Amino acid sequence: MTDLSSTGQRDQDIVLRENQEEDPLADTASHALTVLVQLEQGKSTRLPGGAALEQVEIQQLDTSRNYYPVDDILRTIKAMSANKLNVFHWHVTDSHSFPLMLPSEPALAEKGSYGNDMLYSPADVATIVRFGLEHGVRVLPEIDSPAHTGSWAEAYPDIVTCANMFWWPAESEWADRLASEPGTGQLNPLNPNTYQVLKNVIGDAVALFPERFFHAGGDEIIPGCWKADPAIQSFLSKNGTLSQLLEKFVNTTFPYIVSLNRTVVYWEDILLDADVKVDSSFLPPEHTILQTWNNGPNNTKLIVSSGYRAIVSSSEFYYLDCGHGDFPGNDSQYDPPPTSDDSGNGGSWCGPFKTWQTIYNYDIAYGLTPEETKLVLGGEVALWSEQADPTVLDVRIWPRASAMAETLWSGNRDESGKKRYAEAMDRLNEWRHRMVNKGIRAEPLQPLWCIKNPGMCNTVHSSD
Repeated sequence: MTDLSSTGQRDQDIVLRENQEEDPLADTASHALTVLVQLEQGKSTRLPGGAALEQVEIQQLDTSRNYYPVDDILRTIKAMSANKLNVFHWHVTDSHSFPLMLPSEPALAEKGSYGNDMLYSPADVATIVRFGLEHGVRVLPEIDSPAHTGSWAEAYPDIVTCANMFWWPAESEWADRLASEPGTGQLNPLNPNTYQVLKNVIGDAVALFPERFFHAGGDEIIPGCWKADPAIQSFLSKNGTLSQLLEKFVNTTFPYIVSLNRTVVYWEDILLDADVKVDSSFLPPEHTILQTWNNGPNNTKLIVSSGYRAIVSSSEFYYLDCGHGDFPGNDSQYDPPPTSDDSGNGGSWCGPFKTWQTIYNYDIAYGLTPEETKLVLGGEVALWSEQADPTVLDVRIWPRASAMAETLWSGNRDESGKKRYAEAMDRLNEWRHRMVNKGIRAEPLQPLWCIKNPGMCNTVHSSD
């Protein structure tokens, strides 16, 4: 079975030295060919801790909360190629909008998108996939379900529970919410029509995306949303459980995805959630990859120790949207007492902001045995788009994603085992200027004065 691994050896850092003439951002056929050759070689790279594995480096973009034109996606893929990020994880749909035009289910996008000018046609998808392949970047689609499907209700209200309801009713506890953020709706596992629509969606998505992996979501099942449905209430009153509902859903959809010659990627919640999860017997490891986003290395350990391959996108380190507050209005989190320990998060659930140093220093195989490390396919930086759109796309991603790229290709330690973040600053700063010169609006890391005065912006004092 093919896996998500990157397949290229990269012993050098992401930044070319001054005496090198090749420009890795040049739009040339030779660069694309070089990347494709790397993808075919199947050589091992080093994790931040120095362990060897087959490497995948992923950039995720959410195009449901806010829409990104095709040109923005192509520019992102081109920048990914230059940074040797080799998989574009496209979280294309969610509760907020359904922008993907599907031949078998056109009503989903016609009614569930933000408008006719905010759609991805099959031709758009073909352009993105082809451009990715030309630049050594694979496009991994995610159609998240059964949660995060409120937008489906615009076309099929009968298959979605709690759609268009207020996400956290007044005077209710957090445990009784209908969603974890504004935008409610979960597919109903008890409605047979759910599976007919979903199979059409999956079938079309597989036809559009040649990638051998299909991300089926499976995260953040909110009990209150399912409990709002009368049929589910009746099921629960007869000693049924929410986990049994999810198992019914997975047992119907998982075999279908596998029958289409796809390996299924799920978010970790499907196995690790405290309230709604499936038994591991429903998820054969040979057909399943789990993506971790909570509890840092602890959840990575839980996944690989259970025999599953893992993609690491720990929100504590790799979420690029964190630290910008949150988007619900009238939120008292923004007004903590002046002495509160939480004031530094500014209302952001995953704050503070993830600096490039935080990303660079994260060891995604921390605490794993050599055998467990082999199951870590690689890392993913993620940009969720509640508070991002094309106006800030480049700034939110770059050069922080470049920091992850260097650590996963070259390691974040030198030969003596010492972390390399101190020496990385100059490389990353130079690289950032090269990206800007090529039209990628990467955020600055230092004043220009630091480049004109090498070494003067460093500190020589340990923080210990």
